[in-house]
Amino acid sequence: MTHRTAMIGLLLSASLLAAPGSASVIGTNVPAQPITAERIAQLPAAQQPAWKAYLERSTAQEKADRAALAAELEPDQAAPPSPPTGHGDNGMALDRDAAWYASPEARHIADVIVSFQTPSGGWSKNEDRTGALRLPGQPWHADNNSKHLSEADFDAARDPAWGYVGTLDNNATITEMRFLAKVAGQLPGKEGEAYRTSFLKGVRYLLAAQFPNGGWPQVWPLEGGYHDAVTFNDNAVSEAADLLTEVFEAKADFAFVPADLRAKAGVAARKGREVIVASQIRVGGKLTIWGQQADPFTLAPVAGRNFEPPALSTGESADLLVYLMSLPDPTPAEVAAVHAGVAWLKGAAIMGKAWTGGKGDPEGRRLVDQPGAGPLWSRYYDTAGQPVFGERDKTLRDNANELSLERRNGYSWFGTAPAKAIKAYEGWAKSHPAT
Repeated sequence: MTHRTAMIGLLLSASLLAAPGSASVIGTNVPAQPITAERIAQLPAAQQPAWKAYLERSTAQEKADRAALAAELEPDQAAPPSPPTGHGDNGMALDRDAAWYASPEARHIADVIVSFQTPSGGWSKNEDRTGALRLPGQPWHADNNSKHLSEADFDAARDPAWGYVGTLDNNATITEMRFLAKVAGQLPGKEGEAYRTSFLKGVRYLLAAQFPNGGWPQVWPLEGGYHDAVTFNDNAVSEAADLLTEVFEAKADFAFVPADLRAKAGVAARKGREVIVASQIRVGGKLTIWGQQADPFTLAPVAGRNFEPPALSTGESADLLVYLMSLPDPTPAEVAAVHAGVAWLKGAAIMGKAWTGGKGDPEGRRLVDQPGAGPLWSRYYDTAGQPVFGERDKTLRDNANELSLERRNGYSWFGTAPAKAIKAYEGWAKSHPAT
């Protein structure tokens, strides 16, 4: 048994220890551990220098970001309020006709994006990029603090006034960068220089934020907790690797990137692909799927929020499989990962049941028998292949119908995302047979 396999078993069993109370309560969730100097000191000696340098870089960048914000205000001057929270793509549509990206509307969005870029080179999330430009001294981030915090909540910010200041969560940073590149592509002269400069700063942000092992955290500079984990949620790792691959290949939108930076992007993209393969969970020696997050050192799955266990996660895994199948040059390890992951998803499909109800239903969402329904997948499974569900009080359960009404209605416990991966696999497997 490898050290990582042992760690996976340890984490999952720790979360699923028998707990008193309802028969459906099967354990208590445990928090993900942050990246700290103490944890780095426990690594093999050969790994420590790279991780020490990484942590030092993160700490220095956060101090620089905070100092830059403070310097924008006069002594005793009140800071402008945080930007309002946005929704959806926040105005950064990536599917418009090319000519639209030269329009005044698109250029205003690009100007707003540039104004909200942090000194580190990233962006926060959930902000309407069609609004006003950032004001001096205004926070780069909206209020992303959880509105459901409890005591010792996994989602409690280390500093409530400084959260998600640079993140890949909710497709942030990657979307801003892609939008800027599209606008810059329509403005090849001086008019597009600010957008190209901002994009290049974003590339350097992704390079600086990447772990020594190739993963990316949810938030950088580091914020602690599960935000420090290798983040597959919202496709953080795969989208960063995909964008950097396109930069390396000098695709049309990115032809302006200097050769030396393109080369660095290519190396980073390859490392991102390697950490995906390395993080695939083995159970009984067999490859299965992935967790929503992985510990940065062990690559074992770790918890997210209170109700998100360190379990096998079908939605994120489906996205990772689709990404791996999109690669024009998959390695033998990537090919094996796809065959194993799809096989596991096929075996985990739930038939004859439907996830019904909603906010208008007084009984809320619930799993019911429905002949002919399916396939459906639970969002989380334990290593025995059984669905797992969580409450805000950190209890883990084996029956979604016994969750509180708030948690049943407020989270996607079941879904059909794996079906798209299985469908894509039908064609992919013909040219990539299992060995």
